[in-house]
Amino acid sequence: MSGTYAIETTGLSKAYGRVLAVDSVSLQVVPGEIYGFVGLNGAGKTTTIRALLGMIRPTAGSVGMLGHTVTPGARGPWHRVGHLVEKPAAYPELTVRENLEIARRLHAVSSAHAVSRVVERMGLTSEADRRAGVLSTGNLQRLALARALLHEPELLILDEPANGLDPAGVVEIRQLLVALARDQGVTVFMSSHILPEVGRLATRVGIIHKGRLLEEFDARRLEEVQALRLEVETRDLRAAAAVLTDAGYAVSWQSGEGKIVLREPRAVNAPDEVATLLVNKGTAPMRLAIVHEDLEGHFLRLTGGSQ
Repeated sequence: MSGTYAIETTGLSKAYGRVLAVDSVSLQVVPGEIYGFVGLNGAGKTTTIRALLGMIRPTAGSVGMLGHTVTPGARGPWHRVGHLVEKPAAYPELTVRENLEIARRLHAVSSAHAVSRVVERMGLTSEADRRAGVLSTGNLQRLALARALLHEPELLILDEPANGLDPAGVVEIRQLLVALARDQGVTVFMSSHILPEVGRLATRVGIIHKGRLLEEFDARRLEEVQALRLEVETRDLRAAAAVLTDAGYAVSWQSGEGKIVLREPRAVNAPDEVATLLVNKGTAPMRLAIVHEDLEGHFLRLTGGSQ
């Protein structure tokens, strides 16, 4: 398996009986990037993550991580990986500090101060001596994230890391993950249903739906997805596109949905000029609208999730 990528899957599939939970997913995650993995409930996000971590055996395909081939039960680069999958788990009768001390020993972290550092980093100082079983959902999530970060991994795999956190906590985690990627080169692979947060955080996004990877785009394309645009509908799209192109407009997108999309400020700031041009050339618009579609809107349109 190539060492070029922090994560690499080829044709990854997982079936449970007749249900194909993950269907031929191929991913290549570059070291140091924050990859947002988004999809509806049941889309295959957690199954994919469990396969990445060697928790389940794929029905087909391969998984590589940090230059190692991942298979259940085999030795892997786990000392270089931190993870949080599904619901956070902890020993309920032990304190936050005791839970993290166990994790420190399991990861063979030599520094006796590692626990105190991660407790402070995750804002758990006031909770350090409380039993995990009485923590709020948000603080239990912070404990799980602290455990994932304790051994300073170079790759973080996080399944819904913002679950249970209040808005301030969500911002804290965002800032933490950005700092880890920017300052320490940590690779972050995270699933999330909080799409606006993914839009602010991720350098690349993959959309999975019914087990298949529908679309991937980087931060530049993400900005385009979320930017203002002018949508034009006419009876003859081809003729209208030719008129606009001849007038110097960049017709950046056409689709089977019967729309022309203009993204440049010249069009967005003066839609009346676009309308006048089309009317004068005999291709009058039936609809002209300035639209702002965020990642959530793009996702719902792509997956039909609004239904």
